[in-house]
Amino acid sequence: MPDGSPSFSRPASPSLDIRHDWNVAEVQALLDLPFPELMFQAQAIHRATFDPTEIQISTLLSIKTGGCPEDCAYCPQSALHEDGVKAEKLMAIEKVLTEAKKAKAAGASRFCMGAAWRSPKERDMETVCAMIEGVKELGMETCVTLGMLDDAQAHRLKQAGLDYYNHNIDTSPEYYGQIITTRTYQERLDTLSNVRDAGINVCCGGIVGMGESETDRAGLITALANMPTHPESVPINLLVRVEGTPLAKADEVRPLDFVRMIAAARITMPKSRVRLAAGRENMNDETQTLCFLAGANSIFYGERLLTTPNPQAQRDRALLDNLGMHTTGIGL
Repeated sequence: MPDGSPSFSRPASPSLDIRHDWNVAEVQALLDLPFPELMFQAQAIHRATFDPTEIQISTLLSIKTGGCPEDCAYCPQSALHEDGVKAEKLMAIEKVLTEAKKAKAAGASRFCMGAAWRSPKERDMETVCAMIEGVKELGMETCVTLGMLDDAQAHRLKQAGLDYYNHNIDTSPEYYGQIITTRTYQERLDTLSNVRDAGINVCCGGIVGMGESETDRAGLITALANMPTHPESVPINLLVRVEGTPLAKADEVRPLDFVRMIAAARITMPKSRVRLAAGRENMNDETQTLCFLAGANSIFYGERLLTTPNPQAQRDRALLDNLGMHTTGIGL
C-alpha cells in the first residue's frame, strides 16, 4: 500500500438477523462505507435470502388520474399545482382488466392499480373491489394504492382478495413537512397499520432526490426498517422532475448515491423485495445493473408509471437477457 493511503478494516460480517431497532447513525454509517464494502455486504445478504439472478416484475396502471386534493411537492396529479394533470374519472372495470391481460402477456406477475385520491369514497370501493377480483381471476397478484384507508376499508379490500397495498412514507419524518402539508406522517403510519391489521401485505418505500439531506436519506431507511413488520415490498424511487411541480428544478442525484440507498435497504430489510421503481427512464443500464447487484430484485414493467415515463419493455428485456437474469412467476 503506498505511503499515506488510508487503511481499511473490514466490518464484521453482515448479520441476517431481522432487526427493528436501527438508528439513523447506524444507517448513515452504512451509506458512508467504501462502495466496494457496501456492495459486498448487500450482496452477501441478498444471496442469503434471494436468488440474485431473479427479478420480480410488476405493472402499474393509473385507474384514476389527476385532481388529487393533496399537495405532494413531487406529484403532477395534485390539483393544487400549476399545470397539473387533468382530472379523469375512474376507469371502467373492463378496460382495467384488458390492461391487466396485456401486462400478464408481457410477463408481469403482479398488477398494481393507483388512484389519485386522498382516500377512496364509498361509491368507488365497490368498483375497485371488482377490479381486484377480476385481476385475481387472471392468476396475478394484486396491489392498489388509493390514499388513506380506515380499518373497515382495509378489511373490505382484503375480502376482495387484495394481496398488497402501497402507501409510501416518502422521506424521513423530519423532512416530510417540507414535501407534504395536507397529510401528516402519522396519518400515513395509521393507514399502514390498518392495512397490516387486515392481513394485507405492505408495499412501502420512499423517494430520493427531493432536496433532502444525507441524514434524511438515512432517516427514510431507518423509518422503513423499524416498522413492526418490514414491508414485503420496498420501492425506492428516484424523483422524476415534472414541470409544474415545486420540485421540477430539484438537483439531480448522483447515480452511486442512489445505488447506496438500494444497498442500505437490502441490508436493513433482508427479506423484503426491494423495488427499483420510478426514475429508471433516466438511468443507464450500468446504473440499473449496480442496483441489481446492490439487492434490488423487483421492477415495474411497462411504458408508464402512473403519469411518468418508464423504460420501454424491449429495453428491459434486453438488459435482463444481457445480464443472464430471469423473472419470477410468469415468464418474460
